Amino acid sequence: MRGCDGAVVLFMFVLAATSVRAQADFQTVVSRASAFVEAFQKDFGGMVAEERYEQDVRAITTNILLRGRVAPPARAVLRSDFGLVRTSDRWLPFRDVFERNGMPVRDREDRLSKLFLEGSRSALEQARLLMEESSRYNIGNVSRTINLPTMALDFLTELYRPRFAFTDGGRDETGRILVFKETGRNPTYIATTNNRDLPATGRFWVEEETGRVVKTELNAIDTAVDARITVTYQTDPASGAWVPARMEERYIRRGDPNEVRGLATYSNFRRFKVETTEELAK
Repeated sequence: MRGCDGAVVLFMFVLAATSVRAQADFQTVVSRASAFVEAFQKDFGGMVAEERYEQDVRAITTNILLRGRVAPPARAVLRSDFGLVRTSDRWLPFRDVFERNGMPVRDREDRLSKLFLEGSRSALEQARLLMEESSRYNIGNVSRTINLPTMALDFLTELYRPRFAFTDGGRDETGRILVFKETGRNPTYIATTNNRDLPATGRFWVEEETGRVVKTELNAIDTAVDARITVTYQTDPASGAWVPARMEERYIRRGDPNEVRGLATYSNFRRFKVETTEELAK
């Protein structure tokens, strides 16, 4: 009986030790991913990509009671410049639409020069305005500025990471899966148009040894809206930089028979010398 009891005790000890070791490994992966994102933002912050962004609105319901509210199919193809600009405490993404359905909507190069090369406080404010202005070219019944490929990476930065809980989602052929859930409130990172909190959840796919983020999945779901955005990353052959390659998204309003889908791809990555100041006007 003593030998049997000893085996049981030993077995339980090994299980406990393995569990602690696995948890430590997971926390290491989270730390590596966080460090990778901080470095990625600094590197990508000197680049601008060309974005080709297809948006479609279509019916998804078979409910006969909702068919009268089905909108006719709609489609838009946007071409934009996308990048990051440094503010006092974060990297601010921007999208500047220069073409809609094959028709130019503004002078492309002048705006980029002002944004990256003039080195004024107004350049940083302009990045935020460009993002808001470009959102008016979105189609569908969901007003949004969260359709940005690098947005989910913010959740791993030193600034925002404490607002999220991370759990181990296991492994697949890509690497370790980090499941995240926003626990911070008042406000949450994402809010609705009437300032209602909309907590974010999702997953990161991470290379365990390097912390490199290969894929992100962001969900913002409540009783009013269902928003899902997935982004994959790859190495840009021309520059050798790690960059967003593809963004897929879907938006549904509760009780609405239509959905909005988007597909964005990224190319023509080029570097600018960023000389903007570190502060935004209060």
